[in-house]
Amino acid sequence: MLKAKIHMATVTESTLEYEGSITIDEQLLREAGILPYELVMVSNLNNGERFETYAIPGERGSGKICLNGPTARKGVVGDRVIIFSYGYFDESEVADFRPKIVRLSANNAIVMP
Repeated sequence: MLKAKIHMATVTESTLEYEGSITIDEQLLREAGILPYELVMVSNLNNGERFETYAIPGERGSGKICLNGPTARKGVVGDRVIIFSYGYFDESEVADFRPKIVRLSANNAIVMP
C-alpha cells in the first residue's frame, strides 16, 4: 500500500555523474516518513517518466530535489515530480491506516492542507 507521498516536488538539480538515486531535502523525507536509502518510485508530471530509485538525504531546509546518475536522464530542472513510498501491511493494520502525504509549493516548501 502507499505509505507516503511527496506531492508536486520541483526538480532543483540534475547530476548525471553520480552513482544514482534521488537526493531529497532531509526535512521533506522526515515529514513524509521516508527513510534514507528507502526505495521510492518517482513519477514525472512533465514527461510521463516513472522510475524506481532510492532516496538519499539532502541538506535540511534546502528544498533540494536532485536526480542523480541515470535518473538524471528522466527529468530536468523545473520538472514537477511525485515521489511515492510503498509498504507492506498486515490486514489488521490496513483498516485505520492513512498514508502520509506532503504537499509542496513550486519552491518545495511544505504546503499545509
